[in-house]
Amino acid sequence: MTPFFGSAFWLLVTLGVLVTFHEFGHYWVARRCGVKVLRFSIGFGGAIWKRVGRDGTEYQIAAIPLGGYVKMLDAREGEVDPALRDQEFTGKSVWKRIAIVAAGPGFNLIFTVAAFWLMFMLGRPDVAPVVTAAPQSIAAEAGIRAGDRILSIDGRTVSTYTDAMDVVVNALLGRAPLPLTVRGNDGRTRQMVLPLDQLPAGQPVDQYLKKLGLDLAPSPAIAATVLAGKPAALAGMQGGDRIMAVNGQPVADYPAFQKLVPAEAAKSPQLKLAIERNGKPMLLTVDARRESLEGQPVNWIIGVNGPRPELVTLRYSPVKAFGASLQATWRNTAQTFNLIGKMVSGQASTNNLSGVIGIAAVANQSAHMGLSWFLNFLALMSLSLAILNLLPIPVLDGGHLLYYLVELIKGSPVSEQTMIVGQYIGLALLFTLMGLAFYNDIHRMLLS
Repeated sequence: MTPFFGSAFWLLVTLGVLVTFHEFGHYWVARRCGVKVLRFSIGFGGAIWKRVGRDGTEYQIAAIPLGGYVKMLDAREGEVDPALRDQEFTGKSVWKRIAIVAAGPGFNLIFTVAAFWLMFMLGRPDVAPVVTAAPQSIAAEAGIRAGDRILSIDGRTVSTYTDAMDVVVNALLGRAPLPLTVRGNDGRTRQMVLPLDQLPAGQPVDQYLKKLGLDLAPSPAIAATVLAGKPAALAGMQGGDRIMAVNGQPVADYPAFQKLVPAEAAKSPQLKLAIERNGKPMLLTVDARRESLEGQPVNWIIGVNGPRPELVTLRYSPVKAFGASLQATWRNTAQTFNLIGKMVSGQASTNNLSGVIGIAAVANQSAHMGLSWFLNFLALMSLSLAILNLLPIPVLDGGHLLYYLVELIKGSPVSEQTMIVGQYIGLALLFTLMGLAFYNDIHRMLLS
């Protein structure tokens, strides 16, 4: 499957799951509150599939898969049969209406906890937080050395690179000095502070990350495995050999070696490899070939695989996984509101927003990383959907909840004129956010 069709497919899967769960929340609570549901729709526009259930509800999948809705019996939309008046939405108490509207985001929160819980029980594979610092970067100036293992950030213990970078990315938005505890290759523990306050305000996170220069440490230039019958094996290279230079050019790490081989082989297939075996230097002559290994594009190869990064799997018992899922939900909720607050105040750039294109790309990437990573992605997307819908913007659930809060205070419903004006304002805000997010996605594509 091509990246385009893969992204489109996994986006539809993501939206299908999350929207169905969200709308089912509205539907389930509405039914429990005695409200008649006329239609349960996944997507907007014309129906591509529909059927009428025994309860009289019309269930459908519509052509535009960017959302969904639950249509309830509502006196504001036309005459109501007197026999069904007790099942009409606006005739219910304000507390029941609040429960029905809040159920959508509430079910998304339940899904978030459940997805994190399942992910932690299955185990999420990751790599150890062993890092390096780009030259002349903020991380390098703070004292980060190649091979440092991050033990904690701002007092929070981290065991994976992803967890470490989640904390760092959230801290970048606040641009406050960030304390780190690391353990170096010599086994000694060191305390340091990343001076994030040196970063300029209002830039996107990816620009901050470049300036920070904190990266996953590259694998050392060691031949972990040498493939039998390939040029390196025929030249006498063995597993465990350390590669020092290619055609006289020093090799700093395995990624650098991977770049040097095709570049030098394009000049001449015969390569001079300086290696070190058991502390003794050796010089090998390797005749590179143009081949395709493991389905990769044809390139110059010598048949050597580098060492794999240190793998770490987060896996817990069901009880501990549930606690971890609650912590992850709370932590990501706080981080999301922190980002929203900083964008509203101008401390964080709106370039951090992503739209459908960006979401589709991440959905495809996480799906290919395995079920646990896709569950992690679904949990984060479900949480984002819950928070977005709770924002006090008319046309969203949060806007309706705001109307009901006003009704509780003043003792009567908001006027129809006010709701119409609010709807126009809400649509304008929503389309502005969607347009900005879409612009950011296109801008990232052009720069990549």
